Amino acid sequence: MSVYDTRPGGPPESSHRGPGGADISYEEFGRRFLEYAASAERIAGAFGQLTGTAFDFGPIGMGPGRLAKVSAQVQLGEPRVRRHVEEAISFELVIPLNVDLLLDLAVDRHRFHVEGAIHLHLTVRTAAPLRVLIDIAEPRPGDVHVNVASATRRGQLLRILASVDHEIRRFVARYISTEIRRPHIAAARDIDVARRLDEAWKL
Repeated sequence: MSVYDTRPGGPPESSHRGPGGADISYEEFGRRFLEYAASAERIAGAFGQLTGTAFDFGPIGMGPGRLAKVSAQVQLGEPRVRRHVEEAISFELVIPLNVDLLLDLAVDRHRFHVEGAIHLHLTVRTAAPLRVLIDIAEPRPGDVHVNVASATRRGQLLRILASVDHEIRRFVARYISTEIRRPHIAAARDIDVARRLDEAWKL
């Protein structure tokens, strides 16, 4: 799992040191706590379960008269996470994908290999009574970047006529939208601090 943190510099240190270490303000404590709770490692761990996921789509009718049938096998790679700590804490999550695609014209078939990635944008916010929420912008076809390779010039032309690239982006965006709503990812995006403190206090 590749993790990057773009937070400039380190946190300021206080000159006063209490029994447990240097004193900091409530505001600084809250900021540090938020950055710790919404760490790049936590986000990477939540989405790491997508690594290696494979799924199929099609056959789908495409092109003029929907005569071309397109089917594909999609494999998701290891997500990469980059955190930005500014006024708001946000993340860029990039999930590589590999697609083996078949364009069936009944009279002949053309195979394509597709490489690309889907880009997700996440923002951290706080909510009452004491929760840390990580919002994910709904992925759109434009967030899926693909590079379709064909061995023949005719195959490239057919790919364009059948709008294969757009269909791949649309389907992958829809699939990822469904996956990020699954319970294990939803749980990692909603950190109920009050509940967890209450549970720890009972021990």
